[in-house]
Order: sequence, then structure tokens, then C-alpha cells
Amino acid sequence: MPDTPDLESRTVPEDHRDLRLWLRMLTCCNLIESEIRSRLRTEYETTLPRFDLMAQLLRAPGGMKMSELSRHMMVTNGNITGITDQLEKEGLVERVKVATDRRSSLIKLTGKGKRSFKKMAQAHEQWVQSLFSGLSEKSRNALFDALGELKLLTRPQPSDRN
Repeated sequence: MPDTPDLESRTVPEDHRDLRLWLRMLTCCNLIESEIRSRLRTEYETTLPRFDLMAQLLRAPGGMKMSELSRHMMVTNGNITGITDQLEKEGLVERVKVATDRRSSLIKLTGKGKRSFKKMAQAHEQWVQSLFSGLSEKSRNALFDALGELKLLTRPQPSDRN
């Protein structure tokens, strides 16, 4: 089966170097994300959004409201509700009513959820390391530094938000 064309393959040498760089970065991100999604599905019968939600909850032992999860994950409340419902049915998260606000619940990982997530997170870390293992340490450091510079240059400044 031939390789599926990626974003970068749409460019030609005459295209501006910055455009080609942008599409190369997108292609790399898409390829890495696709591999992670595939491994989560194959090895843990789960999805990247479920993994991400559980990661957020592990970092918030006191739990998080749906609106907080939505903001942190940059998805709609409806998406969070659907994922939470599935995880709750599987006993991986629980909803705990907020005493001061009857309409709100905190979403927390259960003991089973913490154990399950920690196994997946350990595998996830190994997968990411293996995906970058072909790069020398010098190349990884240079890429990290260059992307850090780019992040600072492209981050909106307070005066830009008006």
C-alpha cells in the first residue's frame, strides 16, 4: 500500500521556506499523534481524549468541574460530558457533588482509574521516547530550543488581545 500523502508532500521546492517548515511541523505532529492514538486503541482499548481527560484529573487530586476540564482540554462541555459518562460507567471516574453548589459536580479519578491511567501513562512515555529515539540528543535539544523560541514569538501579547 503506498504511503498516504502528508501535508508537507503538497509543497514544492519553490514554496516559501517558512511555509514548508510549518507544514513539516504539522506533518510531524500529525504522524506522532496518529501513532499514539493507534497504540492507545490497540494496547488499552482507549482513545487519546479519554487519556487526556484522565491526565488532567491525575494532576487535580481534588477533582475538576466539567467547565474546568473543558477549558484545560480546549473542547466543548458536551465532549467532556460524553467522555466522563463513558469513564464513569467503567468505574474509572466518579462525580462528587459540590456541597456549596448543587448544580455542580467534581470529576475525580477512582482508585481503579488512577491505576489504569498510571499504566497507560508509563507506556505513553515510553512510546514518545521511542518515537524521538532516532534523533541525537544534540538534535532533540536544538529542536526543543528552536520550538521554544518560536513559541515565545508566536504567543499573543496582552496588547494584541484588544
